[in-house]
Amino acid sequence: MSPRATVDDIHATARAMPHVTVFRPDSNPVYQVGSKSFVFFRTPRPDAVDPDTGERYDDVVVIWVASEGDKQALLQDERLPFFTTPHFDGHPSVLLRASRVGELDRDELVEIVQDAWLAQASARRRRLWLEEHRLEE
Repeated sequence: MSPRATVDDIHATARAMPHVTVFRPDSNPVYQVGSKSFVFFRTPRPDAVDPDTGERYDDVVVIWVASEGDKQALLQDERLPFFTTPHFDGHPSVLLRASRVGELDRDELVEIVQDAWLAQASARRRRLWLEEHRLEE
């Protein structure tokens, strides 16, 4: 079993992927590959609120997925802390509160961030990375 994940693992994994650009690195960073976001830290918005207090969550991370099937698999796995809101219906992404990242194993989170990069990278970049890591699409 790998150690528990941290928010730093999100940042380190996203930055370690090839051809990544980081916008707003000091506050609410957005990680992109080829001008396409694959992980970003949102500002508080009215669609993600604490059900008890109504306060907007100030720690929501948006992570891209490859397909609706992948999104549903993450959302339906009750042991995982991913969620979505109606605002993201039809959008290939899941949401994760930074305060709940520790509920994931580090290796699991690394794979999810790498998959987010793969979902947004060009076919050439994806193929090269997969070949380098001896993985299949």
